[in-house]
Amino acid sequence: MMKKRIGLIADILMFALLVAQMLYVFTGNNVHEILGIGFFICLIVHVIIKGWWFSTLFKKGRPASKKAFDTVTALLLLCIIVLMISSMGVSRFLFPNFVFLGSAALHRYLATAVLTLAVLHGSMVGIRRAQKKKTAVVLTALACILSLSLGLFGVPYMNRHFKAVSIDHQAIVSGEKVDTKGTKCLAVYFTRVGNTDFEPDVDAVSGASLLISDGELYGSNALIADMVSDILGCDKAAITLTGEKYPSSYNDTVSVAGEELLSQARPATKPIDVSGYDDIILIYPLWWNSIPMPVASFLENSDLSGKRIFLVCTQGSSGYGSSVSETEALTSGASVTALTSIYCEDIPDARDELYTLLQAVYEKGEK
Repeated sequence: MMKKRIGLIADILMFALLVAQMLYVFTGNNVHEILGIGFFICLIVHVIIKGWWFSTLFKKGRPASKKAFDTVTALLLLCIIVLMISSMGVSRFLFPNFVFLGSAALHRYLATAVLTLAVLHGSMVGIRRAQKKKTAVVLTALACILSLSLGLFGVPYMNRHFKAVSIDHQAIVSGEKVDTKGTKCLAVYFTRVGNTDFEPDVDAVSGASLLISDGELYGSNALIADMVSDILGCDKAAITLTGEKYPSSYNDTVSVAGEELLSQARPATKPIDVSGYDDIILIYPLWWNSIPMPVASFLENSDLSGKRIFLVCTQGSSGYGSSVSETEALTSGASVTALTSIYCEDIPDARDELYTLLQAVYEKGEK
């Protein structure tokens, strides 16, 4: 009886900790990592108490419902194991030197899968015991949809709208340098700050847009450009609108950007002289899975033939979307390389990764 109670308490705690970890925007990174340790301790207790399940896996004649339960349970355990490794890979507090599977986007997807499978795993037990099985199945489906929505849409939304980011600019930007061996580089970036009429009391949230640097509103991509400029000792230039600017509201900006993408608009921007440079490090946010149209204006209005273009994409989902192929289509005669795609919450900590990637580019000594 005591063993059963301990198991129930561990299960409730484990699920509560998992949900709390999905809400890390409110807890902060260090608490998030500590809660993760608690989750895995509860998991160990659960596995010890339910260890008898492993001995039933290979018994013959198991009904289809139990085989389905076994499949879900096995998938859940597999995802949890990979999630554990991924947790160490993205850790900045408890395991800062562990880098394997260190993708924040992958970590979020794994956490979403674990939460959804955990809901399904627990619900399947309830379905077997429920008198109204159809109702139980419908409730299970709704709970799984809610779990998926929390991980895939809720967490990115909370990151954009609730997570304030404040940094010490000098500490974030300064560090080791890379010798470009005579290659002339220019960091070109597009960011909302300077291209948006912000309200005086605007809040800075992470997204791939804004933060507070030394007490002032600052663009996340401007910060990335500062890092690149410090690493390479190169010039930098902002893509700046000369006409109507974007609205202060993030959601309104998203709407305007969507309309621009549909019409393939080319907003007017200040000219950037790229003639004296060999390499362009292009830094931009991913909007609607695409490059922002002011970035397209820069690419079309600049003679980039014979130059190397290295793409640094900041985003709140994952990857580059279609931005690499779009850049290639707009830069005939240039060499386009996807350097890195940085998840929004990793922007303030991106310098080390940028240094490593840029060092790998220029240590070859190619021009």
